Amino acid sequence: MGDITKAVIPIAGRGTRFLPLSKVVPKELFPLGLVPLIHHAVEEAKASGVKEIIFITNSSKRGVQDYFKRSPSLEQQLRERGEEETLAVLEEMEKLTAGLTISAISDPQPLGDGHAILQAAKKVGSEPCFVFYPDDVLLGEKEPVALQLQKVFATSQRPVFALSRVAQERVSSYGIVEGSQVTNRVLKLHTIVEKPSPEHAPSNFAVVGRSIITPEVFAALKKRQQGIGKKELRLTEAASDMVKDGKVIYGYEFRGRWLECGDRASWLRSFLLYVLLHPEWGGDMRAFLKENRLL
Repeated sequence: MGDITKAVIPIAGRGTRFLPLSKVVPKELFPLGLVPLIHHAVEEAKASGVKEIIFITNSSKRGVQDYFKRSPSLEQQLRERGEEETLAVLEEMEKLTAGLTISAISDPQPLGDGHAILQAAKKVGSEPCFVFYPDDVLLGEKEPVALQLQKVFATSQRPVFALSRVAQERVSSYGIVEGSQVTNRVLKLHTIVEKPSPEHAPSNFAVVGRSIITPEVFAALKKRQQGIGKKELRLTEAASDMVKDGKVIYGYEFRGRWLECGDRASWLRSFLLYVLLHPEWGGDMRAFLKENRLL
């Protein structure tokens, strides 16, 4: 298998943690810096060699697709007004989407991330693919995190989940894994547990919102769906079934920073951190906070 060129991005969730704002603005369009969360995900995907983006969406998320479409009438207005700097911003968007095929599959039923991912099975076909969750913005140290995962996949040809260590008291908020060390950052997974209590967690390695899945994973999702009916279908639980059946799945402790944006508090913290770390704005923002005796 060569490079991975497809990425599935589930965005069909209701965003209830962000109500009432998410009634009118899809959470994937909430900003982190000056661009929305979904922009960061697509940017990382393209930088990792992705050529095709598959959104799993619903009718309330049309604005996400519109964000990536050109607006010739707006461009013409800006050109007539001589607003060249603003036009340059739109040109950067064109560069981001150049060479990308972006499509959408509707999933109107809120039956879990696994159910959403399963809708892409036919479109992905027999290839491996990335799965991106826009709630997690990952800033790779030297290269995109998805590209780091692909390097692990290149030698293993098995599903790979991004991992990060979390504080023991926070393990109940994540999928947690345990495994045997293969290399310094790679684990062969033996246990995958969704949101365990701190006293029963097998480790403090949390599954982060990037993975590479294979046709075997789609098969495991379908099998699990048949067994649970209309209950929520989760990717981590299907992966757990695979591990129990003797299938090989790897976890990779990525190099970089994890900015969580899945709820209001984490999004606000991540926004502040992102701005402070930004090479262009960070200095000014730190100075502003010091001037106001906040830093």
